[in-house]
Amino acid sequence: MKLNHFPLTTLTSLILALSLASGSPAQMNHDDMAPTSTGQFQRIEQPLWSKVAVTGVGLGLIGLELWWFLLSKPKSRQATTTGGVQAVTVTVDGGYDPNYIVVQAGQPVRLNFFRKDPSNCLEEVRFPDFRIAQALPVNQTTPIEFTPTQPGRYEFACGMNMFRGTVEVVAKDGDVVPPVATAKPTTASTILQGR
Repeated sequence: MKLNHFPLTTLTSLILALSLASGSPAQMNHDDMAPTSTGQFQRIEQPLWSKVAVTGVGLGLIGLELWWFLLSKPKSRQATTTGGVQAVTVTVDGGYDPNYIVVQAGQPVRLNFFRKDPSNCLEEVRFPDFRIAQALPVNQTTPIEFTPTQPGRYEFACGMNMFRGTVEVVAKDGDVVPPVATAKPTTASTILQGR
């Protein structure tokens, strides 16, 4: 799960809520903004209920962001095998349901994408690891077929990369294989060879 925009949006929401609740000047005409005899502007007091309402809405939005990014769990499904092909139907409606699919390595996979959502973002699905980019017509089922040979996690996303899902490929015995480490293991022979 990527949280690239999480701190910025939460901070922006918090600053907006606090500035509105702290009694920042409301809109007024230019006559009301004329300096007083002391050379300072007059402050307009906002009623307490409006401060509480704005603060409540801001805290609610922050809570929604926290739930969305940290607490919502992906919907997962194990593929069912029929006629030697592992199949799962994925509903495309404001995202992918399920967005976490478990399949076995070495067997053909057919993901049937049924698109309900007419938004432009979801008109295409991409599987970069399998070099697949497929248009998804509205109110139609579009099958996407591939055969994963190596266990691991393979992501798929919409054309704008906003909505994502994962295909978890497991070994034949059903054990999930952890992602491959990028660092080479250090052994005595690699140290002696200077690699």
